[in-house]
Amino acid sequence: MIENIQNKSKRSPEDKKIPEKLTNLEIPDISLQSSNGEYVQLRRKESFKIVLYCYPMTGRPDKSLPKNWNKIPGAKGCTIENSTIRDNYEELIKLNSLPIGITTQSISEIEEMTKRLKINHDILSDCNLILAKSLNLPLFNVDNKDYIKRITLVVDNSIIKKVFYPILEPEKHIQEIISWLKKEN
Repeated sequence: MIENIQNKSKRSPEDKKIPEKLTNLEIPDISLQSSNGEYVQLRRKESFKIVLYCYPMTGRPDKSLPKNWNKIPGAKGCTIENSTIRDNYEELIKLNSLPIGITTQSISEIEEMTKRLKINHDILSDCNLILAKSLNLPLFNVDNKDYIKRITLVVDNSIIKKVFYPILEPEKHIQEIISWLKKEN
């Protein structure tokens, strides 16, 4: 589901159904590469929940953002979202949950960001849109590049149990996640 930025003012009826469509689906049997070069399997039978938080891209101090990036609904705030999840990592672990970030950025871009922001949890590259296409995640396109819209999937034993979408305030999103996890534990 790719949306051009010109259609940004209203969410489509299909867009509004995304949480309903994804809830109770099984995570596909795929692996994505992390910033350390290792592949991380997404379908796992574990005793803990996985918080898959997808975001478009983090900016870099040495590169300009795509034109009008900060005007695109949901594009701005990826750095703060990653930082607040980093800052609340121990709380998520106490709630029996493991955060994993997913972006369409390259491994080298993710590696730069994780070092600069001191992110110690996995951030995975879906630069080929393998996960995004298999789950039909919402996308938008800027300058002929597809980006995943900000969405969080809480996965328990390979089943999506909770979908946060749309995420309108990335700086406060971690509190939504923690609040939901506390209710579920």
